[in-house]
Amino acid sequence: MDIENPPSPTIALVDDDRNILTSVSIALQAEGFAVRLYSDGDSALKALIENPPDLVVLDIKMPRMDGMEVLRRLREKVQVPVIFLTSKDTEIDEALGLAMGADDYIGKPFSQRLLIERIRAVLRRTANRRVAPDAESEAPAVDPIVRGRLTMDPARHRVFWDAGEGRRGDVALTVTEFMILETLAARPGFVKSRDQLMDAAYSHDVYVDDRTIDSHIKRLRKKFRAVDHQFKAIETLYGVGYRFNEE
Repeated sequence: MDIENPPSPTIALVDDDRNILTSVSIALQAEGFAVRLYSDGDSALKALIENPPDLVVLDIKMPRMDGMEVLRRLREKVQVPVIFLTSKDTEIDEALGLAMGADDYIGKPFSQRLLIERIRAVLRRTANRRVAPDAESEAPAVDPIVRGRLTMDPARHRVFWDAGEGRRGDVALTVTEFMILETLAARPGFVKSRDQLMDAAYSHDVYVDDRTIDSHIKRLRKKFRAVDHQFKAIETLYGVGYRFNEE
C-alpha cells in the first residue's frame, strides 16, 4: 500500500431513488470518494457483507427490505459505519435507528454538502477508535468523560445520564450531537458561542446557520428529558451561546 497516497474511502449508497443515487454519487466522487450504488436493500445486503465498504449511506424506507432490516442483518456479520437517510423526520425512527447501531441520521430533503460533512465526521470518529489487533494492548485507553451526572464514552460513542434513584439512562446521539455535547462538557460552566459549536461539529468549509446549532441543542435536550424530565444541564445564554452545568 502506498502510505503517502492511501486508497480513497469507499462509500456504499443504498436508496431506491435513482435521482439520489446519481446526484449523491457524483458529489462524492468529486470529493475523492469511491462509490458503490445499490437500489434496494435485499441486493445490497449480500454485497455489503461480502465486501464491506468504509461507510454505508442507507435509506430507511425501501421496498423488499427496508433500511432497519438491512442494518440489523448487517450488524450480525460486520461492523461498518452507517448513516441513515429518511424522509420521515420522527424521533421514533431516529431513536430506533441509533439504538440498532447507526452512527448518524439525516432527513430528506438534505444538503449534499452537509451529507458529505457528516460522512467525513463519521469516518474520522471511526478511524480514531479503530485499533490494530496486534497493537491493542499497547494503545492508551480513552477515558470516559464524567461531568456530574453525565458520562460520555468517546471510544464507544455512548452517553449515559444518571436520572437518580438508581436509574441510569443510555442516550442515543448522532455524531454531530455527540461532538456538540462533548465540546460543552469539556469545560463545564464556560460559555460556548454558536460559532465555537459550529467549528466543533462541522468543517470550516461547511456553512450552517445559527438555527442549525439551536436545533441540535433542542434535540439534545429532548433526548435527555426522555431519560430525566428534569434535565436542565444545558443552559442557554441568550445572545451569547450555551454552557453545560455540572449537577
